[in-house]
This record gives sequence, C-alpha cells and structure tokens, in this order.
Amino acid sequence: MKPSKEFPVLLFSYGTLQDEPVQLATFGRKLTGHADQMLGYSQSWVEITDPHVLATSGKTHHPIIVPSPHADDRVAGTVFQISELELAAADAYEVSDYKRVSVALESGHMAWVYVKA
Repeated sequence: MKPSKEFPVLLFSYGTLQDEPVQLATFGRKLTGHADQMLGYSQSWVEITDPHVLATSGKTHHPIIVPSPHADDRVAGTVFQISELELAAADAYEVSDYKRVSVALESGHMAWVYVKA
C-alpha cells in the first residue's frame, strides 16, 4: 500500500527551517514543534549561493552538521510534525550541500534531518 501524502513524519531542524519566513515560503504555513537535541553531532557553517534559498532565508551562511567523534556533542533544534508533501518541499529547499537522513533524537523519537552531504 502506498503511503498517504498527508501521513505525518517528524523533521528535526537546527537551522533556517525553524524561521517563520522560511516555513511560510517552503510549507505555506507556520510550523509548531518542540525542542529536542541530536547527540553525537557538531555544527559548523556552509556558504549559501543558491539565489532562491538566499532570498527565502535572507542569510548567506546556514548551519550544517556532521557526525562528531565526541559522543557527548549535541545539536539543539526543534522537531516538527509535517506531511510527506511538506517533507518533499523541504527536500526542494535544501541545497546540494545537505542530505536527508533519519536519526534518533535525545527524546528517543526518530526524525528526518539534513546533514552535510
């Protein structure tokens, strides 16, 4: 059976997908979520050159995360419940520096997140 396009999925954001203007442009609505953390990852920055993403976020540099050699490293963010269609919209928003992976969060929930490609 094919999954419903409205089936809820969890998306963890530590960056611009938490910003209301980005949410409105990407999903057509403001998302609500709750705080959570990723364990074993560290954050740095990537320069954004895609004109659409620059216009949407208004930022030339976005955070990006990579697995850390230190298991106690943490990246704070927000978990959002979105539809599969909205997940596809998030895929379209993210530039090629990122890839989407499924991770376990500190809360124990599994969520999609964009990490360094």
